[in-house]
Amino acid sequence: MIDNNLYNIMAQIVVESKSLWRIKNEYMKDALEDQESQALWVELAKQKEINLRKLETLLRERISPNKVSEDRVNRFEP
Repeated sequence: MIDNNLYNIMAQIVVESKSLWRIKNEYMKDALEDQESQALWVELAKQKEINLRKLETLLRERISPNKVSEDRVNRFEP
């Protein structure tokens, strides 16, 4: 079983990814005639991409084989 912190990181990746998808695939299309809104969505998308890279890096560090402690690993025993 994973600890709460690791779970929270993974959950936030999902939230940020879904939000970024909505911005790129819905909100930006809806704002095509509003340059100010379009610029805001572009900036927010960039920020979300940065946040996602940071979260993904943190997750990779936390789940790397050398950093996973024995109490975080569920071993399958037949």
